Amino acid sequence: MSDANPANPEPGFDRHMLEALVCPQTQTTLHYDAERHELVSKPAGLAFPIRNGIPVMLIDEARELD
Repeated sequence: MSDANPANPEPGFDRHMLEALVCPQTQTTLHYDAERHELVSKPAGLAFPIRNGIPVMLIDEARELD
């Protein structure tokens, strides 16, 4: 499944994946930020990127939240 947008050639993220994914640091639920194209863990203060439709769930690759 893809939410591909002609204006944005990067494949979309399958939001059903959120049901199976948790934060690797806190094991808590993630929030999908469509604007930044990342998965956010508020308890951990981290945002995990989604590249080519695939969540990168590595703490070293995560962005620290402000």
